[in-house]
Amino acid sequence: MPVETAPGVARDRRSVSALEALGRLFAGLAPVLERQARETGATLLDVGEFQALLADSIAHGSGRRLNFTRGQQPLVDAAFLAHAMLRAPRALWSDLPHCVQDDFAEALRATRQITPHFNNWLLFAAMIETALYRMGHDWDRMRVDYALRQHAQWYAGDGTYSDGPHLRWDYYNSYVIHPMLDDILESLSGQSKVWDKLQATHRLRMERHVTLLERMIAADGSFPPIGRSLSYRCGAFHSMAQLALKDRLPEALPQGQVRAALMAVIRRTLESDAHYDSAGWLRIGLSSAQPDLGESYISTGSLYLASTAFLPLGLPADHAFWTDPAMPWTQQRLWGLSENMPADKALDK
Repeated sequence: MPVETAPGVARDRRSVSALEALGRLFAGLAPVLERQARETGATLLDVGEFQALLADSIAHGSGRRLNFTRGQQPLVDAAFLAHAMLRAPRALWSDLPHCVQDDFAEALRATRQITPHFNNWLLFAAMIETALYRMGHDWDRMRVDYALRQHAQWYAGDGTYSDGPHLRWDYYNSYVIHPMLDDILESLSGQSKVWDKLQATHRLRMERHVTLLERMIAADGSFPPIGRSLSYRCGAFHSMAQLALKDRLPEALPQGQVRAALMAVIRRTLESDAHYDSAGWLRIGLSSAQPDLGESYISTGSLYLASTAFLPLGLPADHAFWTDPAMPWTQQRLWGLSENMPADKALDK
């Protein structure tokens, strides 16, 4: 894999970019790996090859083992890898040989030496502890509790959390905050009355957040280019893809409407050859190769957070998400069809 960075970026990303690519790609493809591990005759992906890739990348003492401890970035992408395990507990955990399970858990524990920033990074530490809990290993409840309580304090209203003490207009509520809060709280259901109460409230907030995300999708599949990390492309709709996967889309968002909108975004941000280099690797950019859009922490591996838009591939082929007729989404309905739709309403919880 090449390691492209924005022009003028002095930070060397070669030591972290590979784990970025692996963790983020697995986070997006985990549901389809899990579905195929449970089905027979599935041929879209070879689950065994992905398991072998994981094993090779985390093998204890291997010269090919990825970096889980040097610098701060490994905490982020170990958390995405942990998130993948939660989404594919059979394909990416119980079906693995015991020696690989041990290496996986050891790699996650090793990231505890990294202190998270006081923002969405608290969820990365909490996600790793949640995965260790699901693996049956010792886990640190305090790291989880701190992240959950702090994000409850950072709730800014109308389905939106600030990213740390300050609100930023970007897509981090969808890239990280809502999806990780949702799966952490679901995985730890019954462990704490406080957490269970947070889960009930968070679900309402996430539904509102996804309703707002859907309204941002323009008739041509584009969306407002605001904030950091735009090179994650369609990963900006991670939250929407997650609620589709979990069959929890808001009542106002029919399955066929969300499928059509999400597909339009995927095509707009990934379909053109202009997004890729000559070997097929993603380039930094949003609607093409646009290297100046890359922040100092962006490199080739980072870009594969785009895979999270594909979470609905974990749904069976006969699910309504796939079988319901395609429908125009909100901006098409209001601007293109001039449809008389109900007014949008804020969430006051």
